[in-house]
Amino acid sequence: MPCLLLARNFLNSLGNLRYGEVPELADGHDLGLPNGNSSVKQHFNQFLKSRRQGIAPGTVAYYKQCLIPFIEDFELTPDGINEFLANLRCNTGGKLAYFRAIRAFCNWLVRNDYLKDNPLKKVDPPKPARPILPSLTTDQVSYLIEQAENLREKAIISLFADSGIRLNELASIMEGDIDWTNHTVIIWGKGNKQRRAPFTERTVKLLKEWLPHDGYDNIWGMTRKGIQDMLHRLEQRTGLKCNAHTFRRTFASNLHRAGMDIEHIMRLGGWESLDMVIRYTRSVKFEDSLKLYRNLETQWAVGHRGLLRRGLAVGKHREDDTCYIS
Repeated sequence: MPCLLLARNFLNSLGNLRYGEVPELADGHDLGLPNGNSSVKQHFNQFLKSRRQGIAPGTVAYYKQCLIPFIEDFELTPDGINEFLANLRCNTGGKLAYFRAIRAFCNWLVRNDYLKDNPLKKVDPPKPARPILPSLTTDQVSYLIEQAENLREKAIISLFADSGIRLNELASIMEGDIDWTNHTVIIWGKGNKQRRAPFTERTVKLLKEWLPHDGYDNIWGMTRKGIQDMLHRLEQRTGLKCNAHTFRRTFASNLHRAGMDIEHIMRLGGWESLDMVIRYTRSVKFEDSLKLYRNLETQWAVGHRGLLRRGLAVGKHREDDTCYIS
């Protein structure tokens, strides 16, 4: 659910919106730009049209969802941006998403000479918490596959865990996208980029058993929402985290546990930088460090017991010497 904004006009408009709907910008708003006689709607629409070709509809919806409530009730100044962010009733991660949308809009305004100075220079970005994100072990993945209700669900779980693909990517796979020889599937990823994702012999077997049941829009015969609902039911039944993001982290973490370099993981998973891979494998790094710590702890305990035994032996020897001398 998007952040709720404590602003009069936008709250009124939200009252008539259902979840998932995107608000539209009303006419007559003025950004107060130095050289601007045109309305903010004109600038905003120009900004949306300036986004690169092939941008996903969800990205356009994201800009609208984040920018319209800001534009309608706040000034494009450092104080206005800070007030807007402070009035968002959501966690810091949610506020950072709004901040990034405002940053993209401000950068565009400056680049096109609608603004001389970027107000975000005087605004600190929200700093979200960085918790250790959950991932599954190979045994837990096997358990989820066992607990899946039918062949289709087993194939979906197996492919998610093997490839680390995103939900939208999995939901768009057609039979012709599968390369049976190399055990890869062609998918369209974020930013409308095509790539190949790998999978194992386990997934090959499940896919070949399922494929005669070919669907209409994809090989699953399920919508994106249907896949999400299936994963949620499996999570409720097993008590294990079961969503596309968890499987993506699982893909990265299990490869890293097996000793694969993070640059190879980045390429196999379709990440453009190492940042997310490093974040996803943080738990593995900690596990490795904890194992080393436990090994040292054992060595320390053994060493301590050895010192203690030697100390007692020395003490006994001294007692014997004393008795002998006396």
